[in-house]
Amino acid sequence: MEKYLTFDIGGTNLKYALIDEKGHIIEKDRVKTSTENLDAFMESVYQVADKYQGKFQGIAVCAPGKIDTENKVIYFGGALQFLDGLNLQKALGDRYNVPISVENDGKAAALSEQWLGELRGVDTGAAITLGTGVGGGIVVNNRVLHGSTFQAGELSWMITNYGLGVKNRAAYTGSNCSAVSMIKKVNLALGNKDLDDGLVAFDAINNGDLRALPIFKRYCHNVATMIVNIQTVINASKYVIGGGISNQPILIEEINNQLQKILEDNPMIGKQMIAPEIVAAKHGNDSNLYGALYSLLLELNK
Repeated sequence: MEKYLTFDIGGTNLKYALIDEKGHIIEKDRVKTSTENLDAFMESVYQVADKYQGKFQGIAVCAPGKIDTENKVIYFGGALQFLDGLNLQKALGDRYNVPISVENDGKAAALSEQWLGELRGVDTGAAITLGTGVGGGIVVNNRVLHGSTFQAGELSWMITNYGLGVKNRAAYTGSNCSAVSMIKKVNLALGNKDLDDGLVAFDAINNGDLRALPIFKRYCHNVATMIVNIQTVINASKYVIGGGISNQPILIEEINNQLQKILEDNPMIGKQMIAPEIVAAKHGNDSNLYGALYSLLLELNK
């Protein structure tokens, strides 16, 4: 059975795995992402690939930024700006003489769920990753949309509060649907010194702490509003929510509650829009590894 080396490039960690064509992870690990410069970063990638050389029949990568999937080029690179313009066909394909694919991390999450998760067999749906910002992958006619310039699914740039002005980050979905920002606000309200402590924040939320609950409900309302906006365009049957906080059942429950409230509060839209199914992602932290590989398999199998 053929095996593939997959990379999930993140701002903190470079995750990698050896996965077979059926989706079985044989080995996986992570190293701290080298953020000094491109040369240091690529050296860490080469160290991993050299370790597995001869054991893989292709390399699949997902990364932040705008991804030209046809020419295997990363643009912008999110927090890793030195990735801008990196051609992975030249950097990896030519070096190891194997097929290469590269995909945006949000779209990789959708591909993961489409292959082996909650979007399998779904004609029209979406995967939404809640993290520092909002990642997204839109599925229409059983295909993940890339758009004419590979920009489809960049949900962080949806303007949901124009009154704040387009120069204000708080006007955008990436800010008001940021899971990291919500957790910081909850911890601040609790008086917790560690503003990034998600476990403490959700303990308070699950226990109905009145300092945390209004912040959490407002956040879920923002996510539900984003879903309504997407729904008016694609009329999806299912939304899959990913990111670390998606492991909390109360999140999915409250997003569904807030969506129902929006539809009930506006009878005009409520009569027309049927609430889609909203569920948690299946693959958790391995989602992007699976999605990166599925992107490569789709290319190889046309």
